[in-house]
Amino acid sequence: MDEYKTYWFVLCTKARQELKVSKILNRLGIEAYTPTKIEVKNWSDRIKKVRTSLLPSMVLVKIPKNKVNTVFDIPAVKKYLFVNGVRAKVYNYEVDAMKNYLDSKFESDGQIKIGNNINIPNLNQSGEIIEVNARKCIVRLQLLGAKMSIQLS
Repeated sequence: MDEYKTYWFVLCTKARQELKVSKILNRLGIEAYTPTKIEVKNWSDRIKKVRTSLLPSMVLVKIPKNKVNTVFDIPAVKKYLFVNGVRAKVYNYEVDAMKNYLDSKFESDGQIKIGNNINIPNLNQSGEIIEVNARKCIVRLQLLGAKMSIQLS
């Protein structure tokens, strides 16, 4: 149950500085996490894959109470996110679930067809396939009723 008491704080950063702040914090020995995705950007002269943050202007940090103010030594850090006058907390299991979801790739064995039920090991749930594209499929989770995209490998 200690995992439920361990939490991360949410840092607000300047625009598009999340990855730099996360890298600097990790170098300073402060555990930081920024969930990212790869986007394809089109410019007039080129097309490029760019890693972007899923949480714009936010970095998650796990930091001891005596080092809470050391994050402000980094110029791109603006403030902590507060909710009802208290620093916003994200529990460890929530961050782990986010990491597992972002890292998960579903290994298909040729049974990826609309209407089929599949098991999603990282979530311990099953779902019905409602859409299939070249590299991903959309699944409706049976317990939650939510839709989720799964990367196919």
